[in-house]
Amino acid sequence: MTALRLALTELRRLTAGRLPRAALAALVLVPTLYGGLYLYANKDPYGNLDRVPAAVVVEDAGTTLANGERLEVGDQVATELVDSHSFGWHRVSRAAAEQGVDDGAYDFALVVPALFSADLASSAQFKPRQAQLQVLTNDANNYLARTIANQLVAQVTKSVASQVSSTAASQLLVGFATIHDKVAEAAKGAGDLADGLAKADSGATKLRDGADQLVSGEQQLVAGSRDLSAGAAKAATGAQSLASGADRLGAGLARLDRGTASLPADTRALATGAQQVADGNARVAAAGRQAATASGQLVTTLTSAQGDLATRLRAAGFTDAQVQQVLDAATAVSGPLNDANAQVQTASGRLDQLSAGSQQVAAGANRLADAAGPLHAGIHQAATGSQALATGAHDLADGNRALAAGASRLAGGQQDALDGATRLRSGAGDLARGLDELHAGATRLHDGLTKGLSSIPDPSAAQRKAVAQTLGNPVGVQGSSLASAASYGAGLAPFFLSLSLWIGAYVLFLLVKPLSSRALATGQPSWRSALGGWLAPALLGLVQAVLVYAVVMRGVGISAAHPVALVAFMVAVSATFVMVLHALAARLGAPGKFLGLVLMVVQLVSAGGTFPWQTLPTPLHPLHHVLPMSYAVDGIRRLMYGGSSGRLALDLAVLGAYLVGAFLLSTRAARRAGRWSALRIKPELSL
Repeated sequence: MTALRLALTELRRLTAGRLPRAALAALVLVPTLYGGLYLYANKDPYGNLDRVPAAVVVEDAGTTLANGERLEVGDQVATELVDSHSFGWHRVSRAAAEQGVDDGAYDFALVVPALFSADLASSAQFKPRQAQLQVLTNDANNYLARTIANQLVAQVTKSVASQVSSTAASQLLVGFATIHDKVAEAAKGAGDLADGLAKADSGATKLRDGADQLVSGEQQLVAGSRDLSAGAAKAATGAQSLASGADRLGAGLARLDRGTASLPADTRALATGAQQVADGNARVAAAGRQAATASGQLVTTLTSAQGDLATRLRAAGFTDAQVQQVLDAATAVSGPLNDANAQVQTASGRLDQLSAGSQQVAAGANRLADAAGPLHAGIHQAATGSQALATGAHDLADGNRALAAGASRLAGGQQDALDGATRLRSGAGDLARGLDELHAGATRLHDGLTKGLSSIPDPSAAQRKAVAQTLGNPVGVQGSSLASAASYGAGLAPFFLSLSLWIGAYVLFLLVKPLSSRALATGQPSWRSALGGWLAPALLGLVQAVLVYAVVMRGVGISAAHPVALVAFMVAVSATFVMVLHALAARLGAPGKFLGLVLMVVQLVSAGGTFPWQTLPTPLHPLHHVLPMSYAVDGIRRLMYGGSSGRLALDLAVLGAYLVGAFLLSTRAARRAGRWSALRIKPELSL
């Protein structure tokens, strides 16, 4: 009896009646029901999140930005959430949201606080505050809803941050444009300043030169004012001396005026007498001596008077020139008297000439009388003029003294002016040097601003918008997957297909006997018994694999990159799992079946079908590398999603090793089963 005939015999036994056929059909459909229904139910759970009720509460009061723009992010967030249909959003009050989350009307609630917009805008005032979103959850409603809500809030936070960053970046770029314009104005102003400072420097140089000239002029003025002060002092001294002399001259002339007051009358009397003499020639001879004596006395008196007059004038303070002038005048007056005296003397000596001489004397006396009046008048005028001269000399002395005092003050003022001009010259020099440095600095400022202007961006409105959007969302993601699952269900399919094949293989041995009693009774070789006992459930496992593939790929709508290879690999996986469970059932019986259930549970957690196996606790890592379902999941993934098939050979090699090892274990179990024992006749546990 061949192994195939053993398998067909076992299949005929399983299909001998209607109920066994129904049971067999049910066993074949177990993997399809498990894998198909689970993947159908979880094919795209995120596509139906709009049925999940959620509440959004907007308490945001908004704020006004520095540029006058109104910022109300809360309403914008609520509007975008409701329009997105990401959940079944309901915009309600906080009280309604809290009540709804509490009683299960809403799975969760998102609350936008009153200061949300103000906190977002606080960075512009350099007093940044982090804006907060509040999430109200209730795990009694659904635990995963909280996880989804947290992910949603993270996405909303990213979106709001992007918008706020774009707005802030736009304002920042506007500020750059403003800075660019202002720096351009500053550069132009610096250029104008440099030009103005150049002119100011030229003016300061002229001022310094003018100050030099002013200092020289002030030095001359100081020297001149000092000379003026000294000269005025000397003039005042001379004027005082002149005033003193004029006073003395006036006094002398006054006395002379008084002394000569009777001179006209006397001379007039003399003329009358001379005329009498002339008339009394007869008496002239008799009176000759007397006339001669009188005449001599008169001459003597005049001479004496002239000497006394000179002495008095000098005593009065007249100068020698002035005294000489007076003496000349007196001499002019005394000349006729001398002539008269000579005549008298001659008359005395020459009586015979007395008549003629007397007549001459009378004429001379008459002329003397005529000259005495003007002489007296001149002396009087000289006395009056000398008084005026004295008064003027005093005024001149006072004026010269005032002039000296003023000149002295002028010299002091000019000295102060000289000191000021010297300081002005020094300040003008400092100003010129400072303006030179300032001009150089203004030139460097202009050059630096002009150079720096090129480093300040001056974006256009379109450029500002583009840059702001990039700064607000600087990182984009370009997906490039070597192999990808089309949906959530497709992502779970490799794990649940492998698990369904294990479950399908497990339930088969609820009806199928691992070893044929007939083969054991006829003494068939153990390997043939083992192979014959495996072929029947392996054929059923093949049907299971094809059915579950058809339902999942066609019914559920999950696609595969390599469909033919995937079917073949699933058949190989099913054959391996059937062999492993066959070996356990053949070797251990009922405990072996229970051990198959334990292995399924262990592989559930170690195969890495949902989360990466690296996230497992470290003690479970060896189980992942040892147990066959890990390699079954890996192979189905690669054939379903595409990508590198380099590890597929390893997966097949490990599954083949399990197949061969389990077959050897089944062969050994068949050998042992050929020997009957009391435990085999009456086992302690049977299923």
